[in-house]
Amino acid sequence: MTLGVDLGSRTIKLAVVQDGRLVDYEVVESSFEPHRQAQTMIGKYTPRVVAATGYGRHLAQRHFAQQVITEIKAHAIGARYFFHECRTILDVGGQDSKVIALNEAGQVVNFQMNDKCAAGTGRFLEMMAAVLGYGLDEFGVAAAQSDQTIPINSMCAVFAESEVISLKNRGFSPQDIARAIHLSVVDRLAGMLERIGVGESLVFSGGVANNRFIVESLQKKLGVPVHVPGTPDIVGALGAAIHAAKEI
Repeated sequence: MTLGVDLGSRTIKLAVVQDGRLVDYEVVESSFEPHRQAQTMIGKYTPRVVAATGYGRHLAQRHFAQQVITEIKAHAIGARYFFHECRTILDVGGQDSKVIALNEAGQVVNFQMNDKCAAGTGRFLEMMAAVLGYGLDEFGVAAAQSDQTIPINSMCAVFAESEVISLKNRGFSPQDIARAIHLSVVDRLAGMLERIGVGESLVFSGGVANNRFIVESLQKKLGVPVHVPGTPDIVGALGAAIHAAKEI
């Protein structure tokens, strides 16, 4: 048994691999001491090796992990577990978004990251949802209830909030504004993908892949199938666990 732990900016993900198969997983909100949370999660198991990835991977290595692996490589391995022919991955988490291109053998050949700005990430959607009075789970549903096209000119989280408040004061409905925000995120993600090259299909991982409106809008914009694992949050943790198993 090997464990993969993804210490992300918003959540901690744990994946358990035995005999090459995913047998268990867990996702929890991150607290002030994520390494202690992760140790509690790991305590339920008796793994041969624990591998860590994500923002907190080096913190994990200091406290409990025997191996570390970059997020890029972990997501490449995890995505190929769910979709073996995968050649392009879009991972959108709490604080960053990344596009990863693979060759036929599953090796990373190119990637691009947006890690300097919250725009196009889960945090951006969370902030905009709060301005409109929605929970994050409700936000995509609200966007799907509108067919209006309203441009959002700013993708900076600070300026976008002011623009959203202005749109509210001009009488646009929360659903219309929610749709506009989502489509602005889709445009940004599509731009990243087009710079790397999408190929014939795309695997979408990370917490934002749970937002059906973004998935469907992205698929429509790109004109290619967008595949989402049943548990897109744990792709990185799974990749770390598989990597650990191969290293034994």
